[in-house]
Amino acid sequence: MPLAEHAYLAPLFPLLACALILMLGRRAPGQGAYVAVGGMLLALVVSCGVFSRVAQGAGGDFSARWFRVGGVSVHAGVLVDPLSAVMLLVVSFVGLMIFIYSMGYMHGDPRYSRYFAYLSLFAAAMLGLVIADQLIVLYACWELVGLCSYLLIGFWFERPAAARAGKKAFLVTRLGDTGLLVGILLLVAVAGTANLQTLFRMAAGHTLPNWVLTAAALLIFCGAVGKSAQFPLHVWLPDAMEGPTPVSALIHAATMVAAGVYLVARCEPLLAAPASGVPLMTVAWIGAITAVMAASIAVVTNDIKRVLAYSTISQLGYMMLGVGAGSVVAGIFHLTTHAFFKALLFMAAGSIIHATQRQDMWELGGLARRMPVTFGVFLCGAAALAGLPPFSGFWSKDEILLRAFQASPALYGLGLFGAFLTAFYMTRMGIVTFLGQPRKAGEAHESPRVMTWPMVVLAVGAVGLGFVGTPWANWFHGFLAGGAGEQVSPEPLGLPLMAVSVAAALGGIALAYVMYGTGALSPAAVAAKLRPLYKTLKNKYWMDELYEVALIRPGMRLALLFRRVDEGGVDAAVNRVGEVAVGTSWLSNAFDHIVVDGLVNLIGWITRQVGAVGRFGQTGFAQDYMFWLAAGALVLILIGWLGP
Repeated sequence: MPLAEHAYLAPLFPLLACALILMLGRRAPGQGAYVAVGGMLLALVVSCGVFSRVAQGAGGDFSARWFRVGGVSVHAGVLVDPLSAVMLLVVSFVGLMIFIYSMGYMHGDPRYSRYFAYLSLFAAAMLGLVIADQLIVLYACWELVGLCSYLLIGFWFERPAAARAGKKAFLVTRLGDTGLLVGILLLVAVAGTANLQTLFRMAAGHTLPNWVLTAAALLIFCGAVGKSAQFPLHVWLPDAMEGPTPVSALIHAATMVAAGVYLVARCEPLLAAPASGVPLMTVAWIGAITAVMAASIAVVTNDIKRVLAYSTISQLGYMMLGVGAGSVVAGIFHLTTHAFFKALLFMAAGSIIHATQRQDMWELGGLARRMPVTFGVFLCGAAALAGLPPFSGFWSKDEILLRAFQASPALYGLGLFGAFLTAFYMTRMGIVTFLGQPRKAGEAHESPRVMTWPMVVLAVGAVGLGFVGTPWANWFHGFLAGGAGEQVSPEPLGLPLMAVSVAAALGGIALAYVMYGTGALSPAAVAAKLRPLYKTLKNKYWMDELYEVALIRPGMRLALLFRRVDEGGVDAAVNRVGEVAVGTSWLSNAFDHIVVDGLVNLIGWITRQVGAVGRFGQTGFAQDYMFWLAAGALVLILIGWLGP
């Protein structure tokens, strides 16, 4: 069984699988699928070993110096504690189920091997992020997760919508990542270290200025807002549904979007350190607003994958609400249960798409009889998401609502309204998609076992995983608190608030059934009655249009201005300098050709002419030379005779 300090093996195995697939391509076992699944299976084995050792009290910070910059030494290592142990187990287990499911869903794709290489690299980056003990190492893995999400969301890049979605996800999340980077640099500059444990001790000991802690905490949260698709940087996630459905299950259930929640939970000592409490309250309010906003959009969305996308945004808002309300345990508990039932729901949606080649719920219908396994697991996931007891989502969401109530009645009200909307849109989706008569889907069939078995496994978790965190057998909470098996007494307000949350969920289910099941209340009539609200929700609060007007168009105009300045100013100046240089070169060339070469050529011409004249006397005959000698002597005599 691996020791805690060997946790680095968890990301290493998927990384090696990625390298092997890239080297061998289709020659790899299973065209790369078996290698990827094997790497993820080994990561799960390591994660189980680490989890077991942490449950026995092992763990710690294991690192070595990586490099040195100036006076700052940067170390790299692993931080093994209950939080990282839970995340390792969740990411590796849910990831393994998605890897296996992908073998059936992506079968026949021309880039099958490349898909599993990207998937393995993504898993390695996420696992590395989870165990990083340094903010700099965490940021490196964080950016690698962003790169892999770009590659996977735009995997079918021949489709313009997929290519645009990949770029949108990459650019929008970069906005948040910029804040994260600035926050890390601020902490390193002031504290002189990037080690998380050291920073936590400094924050607790008040050795860092309050303004530094507040600024750094808010900047770190900016990174989480981007990755976890929180308001206002949530716009990338619905468009990311253009990627393969298993990618949606992986990215939007247990990995990329969960990374933001994990970052906030991991850095909670920094966020809680400022005396003002501004960072944590900011997290809580952003989470609550996001939860309600995304859930309200899902109410009028017809694409089954986009419904789940907005549901993911909403549930991530709940997790942020839990952490911001002061309970890391509540947020991580919901992250854990959500990873199971949301991956399950995306897989169910992928099973429907695989069988019908359609995603619009109004083109489906009547699938319950033709796809019984998919329908059964969908019910488990939907019940968990809606917060119905005894499904896992009920226990984790109820814990968040309790913490929200203790923090602020307003936060609790938003959370409760979001729970009502969640139950409504999931019931709507289930009725329209699975019940009634078939519409345009044609003959559907159940998916192959390689796809259904992972769904069944996750369905078991969606049903029973919540029992580890019930108020009466609260093992999960005790484990995250550092003492496995610790019993936590139920809160005095727990039962009444639990009853209220169940009532809210049942109210949402009942309203959806009346509107879409019996037809007693016409959805069209309700939409007409509430036309301004319906139009607002249908247009997703015009957030994309707002970004278009406020950021994209001004950015394009600014880029055009810079282009004109570059072409008319910088390039023009460079061109003038070039023209002067060319002119100077021409003059120099002319002087060289006319003056210098002319003088040399003149001297040569004179020499040739003199030689030509002298050549007439060089006949080679002795008598001619004697004649010229005699003639010269006579001339000299004549000159002497005529002289004075």
